[in-house]
Amino acid sequence: MTNNESTIPNVAEILSQVLRNIETGRQPLLLAALERLAAERYRTWASEHPDPSVREGLLACADREEEIARRVESLDPNAFAIQDKLLSDHPELLDLNRTLFEGRPLKVQFAMQAQGEMAGAAAWRAYAAAASDSSAQESLQSCSPLEEANAAFLRGLL
Repeated sequence: MTNNESTIPNVAEILSQVLRNIETGRQPLLLAALERLAAERYRTWASEHPDPSVREGLLACADREEEIARRVESLDPNAFAIQDKLLSDHPELLDLNRTLFEGRPLKVQFAMQAQGEMAGAAAWRAYAAAASDSSAQESLQSCSPLEEANAAFLRGLL
């Protein structure tokens, strides 16, 4: 690990700490809400990036984040109400989403997000393994390759 890498916050660890306070069955819906926040971050990066090919790639990442959220939310008819309650019960999550990346160089933000994508891929695999319904297992498992694609794109920018 280089000195730069050691100063990057461990997004997987931070996410794990957040999830400890959330009922296990609600965690995928919370993560889906966080996927939508990540999509917003990707769109912001895209709007500010000077390279058209990077902008296009970042927008594709945003689309994948939205697709992950849709897949997970489709598993619960009350998804949006549950997400609203989770976010209102835990307003610190919105602050953390904003402040964690704030003021850091873009490459550090990309490295942090790539780390978060890989943590997300692992989380979706774990939730899929724990799901009792085969359809839910398939939907949750299908999120991992989308996370990994985003991580690969971001790592290519580092």
